[in-house]
Amino acid sequence: MSVSRDMLAMWRRPAAVVARQLAQGVDEARALAMLLAGCLLMFVSELPVLQRQAIDAGAGDDFLRRASYAFMAWMMLAPLALYGLAALGRLGARVFRLRATGYGSRLALFWALLSAAPAVLLYGLTLGLVGPGPAAQAVGAVWIAAFVIFWTIGLRVAGQRGRDAGSTA
Repeated sequence: MSVSRDMLAMWRRPAAVVARQLAQGVDEARALAMLLAGCLLMFVSELPVLQRQAIDAGAGDDFLRRASYAFMAWMMLAPLALYGLAALGRLGARVFRLRATGYGSRLALFWALLSAAPAVLLYGLTLGLVGPGPAAQAVGAVWIAAFVIFWTIGLRVAGQRGRDAGSTA
């Protein structure tokens, strides 16, 4: 399936989609592409908010400066932090006796980030157009819940595959 179809299917059958992703084999380049695509969409979701802040502040070049900082943060720093978070997720999975491989835990996190991207794009649009308030809080809660659920299910599937294979790596 295409990435966009898998992203939509993740909202209906997350365990099946993650299992299908893991069945494609270990491919670090594909995992990195998922991570970078997710980070790029996170950056894009911030643009309406940054534009609103620039308009409120009344400075035209303020938007470019803020957008540049946000781009560097999402495309350079966030991937490093997310690799660390994936390692912590693997350790957390071990608490529940799940033997997720390093690749499995990374794929679960990166795929959760990418799959929850439609909700974060809506959140950024809501925050940029409507501003802070109940609507933005509701959309933000949906995004965070989707991300956590997708990541948790992904770790569980990756851990079960690791247990079935007898892998401890």
